[in-house]
Amino acid sequence: MSAVDDRLAELGLTLPGVVAPLAAYVPAVRSGVYVFTSGQLPMVDGKLALTGKVGAEVSPEDAKELARTCALNGLAAVKSVIGDLDRIKRVVKVTGFVASAPDFTGQPGVVNGASELLGEVLGPKGVHARSAVGVAVLPLDAPVEVELQVELSD
Repeated sequence: MSAVDDRLAELGLTLPGVVAPLAAYVPAVRSGVYVFTSGQLPMVDGKLALTGKVGAEVSPEDAKELARTCALNGLAAVKSVIGDLDRIKRVVKVTGFVASAPDFTGQPGVVNGASELLGEVLGPKGVHARSAVGVAVLPLDAPVEVELQVELSD
């Protein structure tokens, strides 16, 4: 097992299978020393964990947990391209999209779920730049979507 796999196990986390694309794209692409993931939804066993808008049908606390799930799915997508998560030099950028009720302004707190998970799993390599964006709607009525940009050590 790799050091990242060991860390996941210590945290009681299991890397899921790669989420199947919903349309004409792939879950992740490598370009040189970078891997870019497609937007990852909070899918668990092939289904969305929750649906709806954050600040309406979905609480900010639940949405933060969903963002963690998105980040875990993102790591699975990265692993599918590089084989070993120990090859990650650093997470460069995280972009989080939050389907928000009109008056909800807590997008950064929601996307913290993804950022915190990456820090827990990857340590200093998980520190990244980030955007947290409120949107009207996401695919399948998902509350959160997260994409990763990762630099590899080779």
